[in-house]
Formats: sequence, C-alpha cells, structure tokens
Amino acid sequence: MSDDDKPIIHRGDARSSPYPTSRLAPAFHAPELAEEVARAENMLNARTSAKLRVIADQIKMLQAEARKVLTDARDEQALTRAQCAFKRIPGKIYHLYRKPDGSTYFSMLSPQDWNGKPPDAFAGSYRLEADYAWTPFEQLHERDDTGELVQQLLQIGGLSGDSEQSG
Repeated sequence: MSDDDKPIIHRGDARSSPYPTSRLAPAFHAPELAEEVARAENMLNARTSAKLRVIADQIKMLQAEARKVLTDARDEQALTRAQCAFKRIPGKIYHLYRKPDGSTYFSMLSPQDWNGKPPDAFAGSYRLEADYAWTPFEQLHERDDTGELVQQLLQIGGLSGDSEQSG
C-alpha cells in the first residue's frame, strides 16, 4: 500500500496525536469514555444544583427581609401620621391612644398619669429617635449589638483603624 492509499495519519509529534501512536499507550474504549463523561456531567449538575440552591435560599431570605422592611415602614408611617397637638422632640417618649373611631393620637401622658383610666384605648408607648424613627418602649432596653458586629467585620477585613493600632 502506497502512502497515497493510506488513510490520513498524524504526522506531528506523538504527544499531540489525537489517538495512541504506540502499542504501549493505554487503550481507550468508547464505553469507558462515555461513563467518564457521564460522571463529569453528574458532578457538574450536582455542583450547579448546590450553588443554585444556595442562591434560592438567599433569595427567600431577602424576600422575607423585604417584607419585614415594608411592614415596619407601614407601622412607622402609621405612627408618623398619628395626630399630635404638640411639637415632637427626638429622644422623648410619647404614648399612643386609639379613639373609638379608629384614629390614633399621641399624648405626653402615660396610662399611669391618667391613674390607669385614660380617655381612650392605650395602643403603646414609643420613643422618637433622632432620625424620626419610632422605637417601641418595650425595645428600649434591648441591647443592639449591630455596631459591635460591624466593627468586628471591619477588623477581620483589615479595614478598621483599630487593627492598625493593635498590630
């Protein structure tokens, strides 16, 4: 058989050959290659599914947080719109009452100041914050560790000025 009659063979370096060029090279069988590709695809699907599951969980948490933010905003809006016959001063505690018609108003007098018999139904006490947000009286003594957490995260990331001084 002449060279012209031979099928096209690889004429380059043996290392770049798409098929074994030596009898010592490992044999490749189509079923083994198909199984290897299937295993790789299964692993890829598993990794992708796991990542998408994490993202889906994060989306659910963000949706829940968005619902909470909107609910809190509606509650704050209702407090802000309550009738008030005096100037509101940040840092002061005001007492909310509900009239029989459902309208609300703030008073400086607590139910105890009315000797336990306020003129309308007591709806809660709130402190007006500097940013004009309302904090329920029950939550005034709760410890807010958000600032401490932010500082810890900044120190871990090396962005806090404290880490330079302590290092």
